[in-house]
Amino acid sequence: MALRDDPAGLDDLTRVVVDDVDDGIALVTLDRPDRLNAIDATMIGELERIVDAVDLDRELRAVVLTGAGRGFCAGLDLQEQGAAPGAEGVRPTVAGFMWQDHLASLHERIHRSRKPWIAAVDGPCVGGGFAMALACDVRTASPAATFGAVFLRIGVSNCDMGTSYFLPRLVGASRSAELLLTARIFDADEADRIGLLSALDDDPVERALDTARLIRSNAPFATWMTKETMWQTIDSPSLRHALDIENRTQIMCSSTGDVAEAREAFVAKRPPRWGGL
Repeated sequence: MALRDDPAGLDDLTRVVVDDVDDGIALVTLDRPDRLNAIDATMIGELERIVDAVDLDRELRAVVLTGAGRGFCAGLDLQEQGAAPGAEGVRPTVAGFMWQDHLASLHERIHRSRKPWIAAVDGPCVGGGFAMALACDVRTASPAATFGAVFLRIGVSNCDMGTSYFLPRLVGASRSAELLLTARIFDADEADRIGLLSALDDDPVERALDTARLIRSNAPFATWMTKETMWQTIDSPSLRHALDIENRTQIMCSSTGDVAEAREAFVAKRPPRWGGL
């Protein structure tokens, strides 16, 4: 498998399983089913390594992220969370900040990955698991999925691990305020209704893989630039700023040779043979 051949080395994973399920598509499974795939320091480190390997794999086109067993992810493991790398022996406030940054940075890395990430949710997806799903580009879910930002229930702000950034951009500020301030759990039907999901399906992994296959059919570099440009222009201060980013990106994409190949493929009535990254 391409990811396992990467110099990052993914043969010793204990919290996450990586499978090559289709050409150019990887299935990443959080694998602590006895703990509802709760997040600990080891899982964070393994996912960071996977993101690095994903971004360096030139053949990989998309990633589907899911959970083993009866849930996607129950959030932070409050009993066995571990500590951030390098935090041994530092003052408690410093150690706490290092842990917080270590945890939050993972979601940023998933969001900023060069490849599209699709969360396939079945069962509970709450707390840090909810934040992880929000960090992905696309979300599918089964009717059994449940969602919620629940940090408030343990006495800390519900604006954590990127939720205050992602959620308003996905479902709007007013609805986000209600979900974050109440810390309530909501079901898959509501998640679909408010626009959090791209699809509600009895088999969310297969539906996510279908989406990944559609992504795979497009030019690799243009796909990367589409993801990057879309998320950057969401934060644009003006239309002019968004247009400037789009203009730069289109010229970059036009220089790869993929446009000429698309023209030739159209004339020849065949699928394009993209040049890769």
